[in-house]
Amino acid sequence: MVQLRSVTKSFGGSSAAVLDVSFHLKKGEFAFLTGASGAGKTTILKLVHMLDRPTSGEVRVSRYSSSRIRRRDLPDLRRRVGYVFQDFRLLENLTAEENVAFALQVTGISKAKIGPRVQKLLNQVGLAARARALPRELSGGEQQRVAVARALANEPLVLLADEPTGNLDERASAGVLGLFQRINASGTSVLMATHDSEILRRHRNVRVIELEQGRLVFDSAGGTAA
Repeated sequence: MVQLRSVTKSFGGSSAAVLDVSFHLKKGEFAFLTGASGAGKTTILKLVHMLDRPTSGEVRVSRYSSSRIRRRDLPDLRRRVGYVFQDFRLLENLTAEENVAFALQVTGISKAKIGPRVQKLLNQVGLAARARALPRELSGGEQQRVAVARALANEPLVLLADEPTGNLDERASAGVLGLFQRINASGTSVLMATHDSEILRRHRNVRVIELEQGRLVFDSAGGTAA
């Protein structure tokens, strides 16, 4: 599903943000990508989403390879890979349902299909009753649920989440984690970046991939890497 093979990513003359990282996220798998701030977590997610390309090595997502993908194929790849950000990134002048609908509109889906799809997604994340609320009228946890619904709009094979609980209180964090687990149980692979040791402690049955200064140092699917 997602495979990194000896991936290194450098930016300009700086030291490598990611250095010789390899791992394989299988179809339907849930994994935490962890490490201190600056360890390379966000860089890995951007490489999987192909917002960035590796300096060396290869990233594969489904049938797409970072070394061979064409520019015209990027929209299709990104429909297959949902992305949830820590800071929500909702459009402030659009309601919850309009934010989710926008993710469908840009793909050219017919208007007749958008409404039912949006309602289904908001039901899935428990926000059907808040469909017409603007982001400023929603709590942090509710805004993150809208962001998750938007990321799921095109039925991705993989859901990437970059510190999605970082701005949430404990109760809202637990709700978002539970939502991710339900999404994963439906067959979607999930790769979630977090530096929260409490989340890792509470979910010991979930795979942990740990980075340190850009290197993969531990993978609970295969033990110590370095």
